[in-house]
Amino acid sequence: MARCTAPVNGHRTASAAANCPACSSRYSRGYNSYYSPSSTYYSPSNSSVSRSSISGQPRTRARWSSAGSTVLYTPAEIRTLTPVRENVEKRLGLLDLRDVFLCHAWDDRQGAAKELHDLLESKGVSVWFSEKDVLLGSPLLREIDKGLAKSRVGIVLVTPSFLKRIKGEGIADKELSALLARDLLVPIVHNTTFEDLREVSPLLGSRSGLSTIDESMADVVAKLAELVTPQAIIN
Repeated sequence: MARCTAPVNGHRTASAAANCPACSSRYSRGYNSYYSPSSTYYSPSNSSVSRSSISGQPRTRARWSSAGSTVLYTPAEIRTLTPVRENVEKRLGLLDLRDVFLCHAWDDRQGAAKELHDLLESKGVSVWFSEKDVLLGSPLLREIDKGLAKSRVGIVLVTPSFLKRIKGEGIADKELSALLARDLLVPIVHNTTFEDLREVSPLLGSRSGLSTIDESMADVVAKLAELVTPQAIIN
């Protein structure tokens, strides 16, 4: 049986389709009946197109992306991260700051939180992490406030365990409002949704952040690394 040459040579032109031993007969019935812009073999950049349109949203680079960056953001992520980035830039001159303060539920300390911490540090991002820097039993919001004071940006890892914790402890809206007003806090939703977060904490859930629903934890980390990296400052 003749083998289709589309995966190797493509069928973007009439002559290419006509020269394929498996598809030339289709060409004789008219190229348009064979060719479709949605064909798997239509474009060599098919994978990047899929990535840029995931969840039906166009994706683009951020203004703080470095020249060779391949990290792409949704419009909602750009809106959420832009004021955070602006505050990061203002704090670059401050010494002895960690790049990121990681807030997480106790139950996630050896799971998702450690994975996030390790991925960030593998990108050269310094992380304030409770397993290393926070005394056990300290109040969550007090530690968030202290950590943010010593970090350029704070991230909240929102998991089912985190939702249970903040629901049980009853985070005060006025305290959370003060944290969000500083535009230094980014929610990272993992194994749950922003809808679930809004049910427990409408204030924290009122802003979008980053989510592992449509992309991997490594992809989320790539965005966080760009967000806090001084070298990505626009000249």
